[in-house]
Amino acid sequence: MRLQPHEFAALDAQRELFAGCAGRRFFLSGGTGFFGKWLLSSFLHINRAYGLNASLTALSRDPQAFLSSHPWFAGEPSLSFVRGDVRNFPFPAGTFDFVIHAATEASAKLEREKPSEMHSVIVDGTVRMLDFAAQAGAARFMAVSSGAVYGTQPPGMPRLPETYEGSPVTAYGRGKREAERLSVEAGSRHGFATLLPRCFAFVGPYLNLDIHFAIGNFIRDCLQDRPIVIEGDGTPLRSYLYAADLAEWLWTILLRGEPARPYNVGSDQAVSICDLAHRIRECAGTKNDIVVKGHRIEGALPARYVPSVDRASTELGLRPRCALGEAVARTLAWHRFKMT
Repeated sequence: MRLQPHEFAALDAQRELFAGCAGRRFFLSGGTGFFGKWLLSSFLHINRAYGLNASLTALSRDPQAFLSSHPWFAGEPSLSFVRGDVRNFPFPAGTFDFVIHAATEASAKLEREKPSEMHSVIVDGTVRMLDFAAQAGAARFMAVSSGAVYGTQPPGMPRLPETYEGSPVTAYGRGKREAERLSVEAGSRHGFATLLPRCFAFVGPYLNLDIHFAIGNFIRDCLQDRPIVIEGDGTPLRSYLYAADLAEWLWTILLRGEPARPYNVGSDQAVSICDLAHRIRECAGTKNDIVVKGHRIEGALPARYVPSVDRASTELGLRPRCALGEAVARTLAWHRFKMT
């Protein structure tokens, strides 16, 4: 289902940000995922709103299948697609001013069963994209990274700053850290600016409700009126940024961020998993049960995955615009309309 123009209200006041994009060419990997759909949608919106006459080429394993299931992206003259795997896709001809590498395998199943494949998709895919950016003469390359590069957040640290070195504990996190290093080195070698957004957790239309994201699972359970089952004790703390804010932050970092300087992308407002379940159920107006299977250990500090966003706020003027309750309400409404 197509996103409505009001989702991009924040971008409607950003003419200066996009002033240098007129007639430019963009390339996007991961264009058919959750991030990608928001970037495609917001690109079309700003391209029309500001008369940029820009173009975007997106990489997809199966463009025809994507366009069949998302027909509102078909027939857009400013959009084109390249078929291929991010690790070996054929390079499209010509120069590209901006390259956005958002393709990844954020799959818990792949992490668990084939961590080497997870690492290959991230690292080998990044190498291929960097080779393409160099050949295409890109001025700016954005390697969409993850808060997973920090590893486990110390329970006594309220928010993770970009200055925290940490140590990734998953194949996904290790791959993302290596991808960051490779991207910075390639940018220095080939003369393009490397942008490093480190993304945390998000909610909004297009979010897959059936994979390992708790917020999506809870929304699904309310939509299907079935029990919300929390496998742990419900105390871990998370935070969620609305996807329209995500799109604004990514465009701002791409066009205005300082090269080779990581920026956390997310909300700094923590909520426990148990409280999240109750808030989603309240937003949904349902009465389905909430079952907490685990037992809290008295005196133990809860696990955390919450970023500091002071750098993005201070340097780029970014802030979360949509509160969690409104973000959940919009996501529920979008999925309910889609189900009708």
